Parts: sequence; C-alpha cells; structure tokens
Amino acid sequence: MAGHTIEHAVIGEIDGQAVDAYRLTGGETEIEVMTYGAILRRVMRPDRNGRVEDIVIGYDDPADYVTKPGNAGAICGRLSNRLALGKFTLDGIDYQLPTNSGPHHLHGGLPGFGKRFWKAAPDPDNNAVTFRMESPDGDQGYPGALDATVTYRLGDDGALAIEMEAVTDRATILNIIYHGYWNLAGHASGSVENQRLRLLCDGYTAVSEDKIPSGEIVAVAGTPYDFTEMHPIGDRISEAWPGVGYDHNLCVAGYDGAMRLVAEAEDPESGRGFRLFTNEPGVQFYTAGHYQAQPTEGKGGALYREFAGFALETQHYPDSPHHENFPSVVLRPGETYRHLMRFDFTAGE
Repeated sequence: MAGHTIEHAVIGEIDGQAVDAYRLTGGETEIEVMTYGAILRRVMRPDRNGRVEDIVIGYDDPADYVTKPGNAGAICGRLSNRLALGKFTLDGIDYQLPTNSGPHHLHGGLPGFGKRFWKAAPDPDNNAVTFRMESPDGDQGYPGALDATVTYRLGDDGALAIEMEAVTDRATILNIIYHGYWNLAGHASGSVENQRLRLLCDGYTAVSEDKIPSGEIVAVAGTPYDFTEMHPIGDRISEAWPGVGYDHNLCVAGYDGAMRLVAEAEDPESGRGFRLFTNEPGVQFYTAGHYQAQPTEGKGGALYREFAGFALETQHYPDSPHHENFPSVVLRPGETYRHLMRFDFTAGE
C-alpha cells in the first residue's frame, strides 16, 4: 500500500492537551481517528448513487466526547462491558475495581481507555494509524502493567480493519472493544429501525434487570434476539429492554477463535452496508438507548434521539470472570491479546 497520504491536524484540546486527528482514504472509504480515546470519529461512504455521508455517530468538538454520553467511537478497556460488583478473583487473589454503573464496573472504570489520550503512530506505507496505551500495574485496580495498541487500517478496497493487541507483565483480565455507533443512512438521518441486520449468532447471555449475566446461554430461536435471518432492526425492538431497545450480548455460532463473518447490515434506502468479521466469541448489539433518555446534539448540529445508531461491539462475554462456562478473559505474561475486526463495506446496486 505504499504511497498513501495520511492527513494530520490538531482539531481541539481537552484539559489543555492538544487532540490530534488523522484522516485516511482507501478505495471509496475515508475515515478520521483521533488521539483522545483512540476514537473513530468519521467514516465517509457513498450510497448506490455516489452520495457520500458520514455513517458513524459522533461530535465535532473533541471535548464533547468527554461529557456527552455513550463512548461514541471509542476504544474501551481494560475490561469492557459489565463486571458484577466490580469484583473478581484471579489466582487466589481478590480484586475490587471501581463501580461506575450502579453497583457494577463498566468499560474499564473512570477513566477507562475510552476517556484517555493514546499516542499515535501513523504508518503511510500500510495506510494505517496505530495508537498505544501504557496502563500501569494497579490502574483502576487491575493487576499487571499493560501495553496495549489499536491499529486502524484501510485497504485499497475500502475495507476497514481494527486490530487491538496487548501484553502484560502479570496475570490480568482484559476485554478491549471498539464502541462505535453506525447509522448507514447517515449519522444525522434519525432512527435505524428500518435498517436491516443479520447476526450469525445462535445464543445470547441471559441477564438480570441490571444487565448482569446469570451464566445461562439461551438459544435465540423464537426470541427478539434472533437475527439469524436478515430483517429490520425495529421488527421486535419493543420486546427487548422496554424503553431502551437492544443492549444484549449475542454468542457467535461455531466460535473457535478464528476470524469469521458474524454480521451483515444494510440500509435499504441508500444501499450502504457492511459485512463484519471478527475472531471474538460475542457481539454486544446495542441500539444507543441512552439517546432516548438524553437527546444529544452531535456532528453538524444533528440531534441524536431514539435509536439514532446501532453498535456491534465484538467482545468476550460480559462478566466473564464470574462464569467458568464463558470464554476466559485472563491474559498472562508471554501471551498476546489479539482482537480483530474487519468491516467490508458495500454500496448496494
């Protein structure tokens, strides 16, 4: 991929520190990423008629990513999603993490990785930007000094790869995720209920009212969480969390640690869509319920309301340290954590 140009600009500041942004183009895709939160803040894609729109929810002012809800576009960690009561035991040692979602731990604490600065290293030869985060031993209560990287790479075909890696000097727990919200009609186009989704997931993790897994994995067949055949997101959304929509971990069918197709999404009106591949066992499907409770001004003055976007957060299952039947989130010295995602975009016919 030699010869690509990566544009750089300082786009604002947060707490007196400059926020750097990098713009990459590959095929018909253009993206913009920034050092705060390692956030993917823009994805520009054409529709079937060539009209280009930004298809991810976000904010013009980088400082808004600090105060506005939802971790839009951020890389979250160390342990993303929920951990019951913020407690876990590893190698016979009990640990207490901050509780920042009622009595539970969510997305790595305060601040998690999505609310910190990362160091950027642009790589024009590979049309990529790599962000690095060094998290010391004891950070937010987690054991082990962690060295984490996230790479955004655009292929000449317009496909977007996101690669999350980490190593530790002491046994720890880890579940780093990309927490972006998609609206394939354009970020400012309103509800995604008519957009269509297929998830190659045959189960979901049953949860309590405060979204903590019981440990039971339930077949999706006959439930509102059955997206094994592509259909509109809104078909049974009222049967998910009342007044919120979807916020559920779906279990990838046939998971074996290999990269595989896990989702297909499309907007019938514009023709924009993607196929999502990952090596992770779960997909958190979330329809951005926080915007229903708190309508929020976004890019270009758009007002994000009910079901303004949908997230497909590939991941290990929530609360995994408390459930032996869930895939392990333990990372040990000498091992490399590697979470891969690839979005193959389409524009329709």
